[in-house]
Amino acid sequence: MQKNLYLIIILFSLTSCYTYQVKKTVDPAADNKQESKKSGVPVNTTSTQMKSTTAGSQSTNSQQTPIPINIQEKLAPNKKFKIDVDGRSYKIIVDKWESDSLVAHPINNPKKILKFHKNQINGDKIAEKRFSQPIADIITVVAYAGIGVLIYSLIR
Repeated sequence: MQKNLYLIIILFSLTSCYTYQVKKTVDPAADNKQESKKSGVPVNTTSTQMKSTTAGSQSTNSQQTPIPINIQEKLAPNKKFKIDVDGRSYKIIVDKWESDSLVAHPINNPKKILKFHKNQINGDKIAEKRFSQPIADIITVVAYAGIGVLIYSLIR
């Protein structure tokens, strides 16, 4: 029992609160609809109806054509990313952009230099390393529970 508890505590202490998360692209048409709902200001109904019909036709057009992703803006220098290039996944730190080529190095090997053309990188699977609050909360609760069990077993 005690060995299992120690093993669990060690495993949770090795767990990182940082995860790779893909940024969700924001649809500007959806933002405009949400802002109009939040404002609650009464406007002329005929102009609202005309705007809604034009907005409806624009929203169907925007849903059919995806918004182009600018990979150079997403991959900022000196940040950690997980990218997908030609079916392979890389965890990299971006060094710089040389015209259309990304110069980076793997996280564990700073001496190795990787170069990728921006057309090789899958823009939908670019994940940035970010702090994950839910994971941090879980680790905190488990650590407190482990400390509580440890104190209880010492007192008993």
